[in-house]
Amino acid sequence: MPHKKPLILITNDDGINAPGIRTLIKLMNTLGDVCVVAPDSPQSGMGHAITINDTLYCERIKVAEDQPQEEYSCSGTPADCVKIAVNEILKRKPDLCVSGINHGSNSSINVIYSGTMSAAVEAGTQGIPSIGFSLLDYSLEANFKPSEKYITQIVEECLKNGLPAGVVLNVNIPKISEKEIKGIKVCRQANGHWSEEFDKRTNPLGRDYYWLTGKFVNEDKGEDTDEWALENGYVSVVPVQFDLTAHHAIKDINNWEL
Repeated sequence: MPHKKPLILITNDDGINAPGIRTLIKLMNTLGDVCVVAPDSPQSGMGHAITINDTLYCERIKVAEDQPQEEYSCSGTPADCVKIAVNEILKRKPDLCVSGINHGSNSSINVIYSGTMSAAVEAGTQGIPSIGFSLLDYSLEANFKPSEKYITQIVEECLKNGLPAGVVLNVNIPKISEKEIKGIKVCRQANGHWSEEFDKRTNPLGRDYYWLTGKFVNEDKGEDTDEWALENGYVSVVPVQFDLTAHHAIKDINNWEL
């Protein structure tokens, strides 16, 4: 009996026509059978939002006539895309879900806001090995070529070895040339936060509105973090768990008079 190719589900949060996902599709087509279910418009910063008070639409499309993958454009969030792919579109459970390639960083605290990573986490909750990929370049003209070798390597290893239960991978790639990338580092999430401000303005009708602005503050000086790896020319790989229990705090809370 012939060995089946792995079935790879691809999604993202930048939208089905974003350059990053087109690169990811090209790479995954060399490794398995590909199905793409991605948002019909940008969904950056949506986190793990799902659609519960509105209808969802998902229709098959053909973006490139010369490519073999099935593609579906979905009106929902990245997490919606994974749910509808697994429950309605795919005939068997995917062997892997890859999300991205995101235009911009999802390192450190950004992981909790990220639609890219939330899609990977959603797949992970359903027992599917999953990886989110991000390039530290927000431009639509971003050069994804330097990342291709490392994305392929990480996916191949994941397909071969699997992932621990309850874990997905958050992979970030620095915005440098391929010859400048020093390799891959498996590391922890840096302790950082956003120092945020709101730019308050008034529209012609006299109504106030706000633009969220701010800067990222890295409070972590450790050399074992994703921020350190990226600043020093490495691809960062952070194993992320979606069990949010603070196990170390259980003992302290049990000492309260509850």
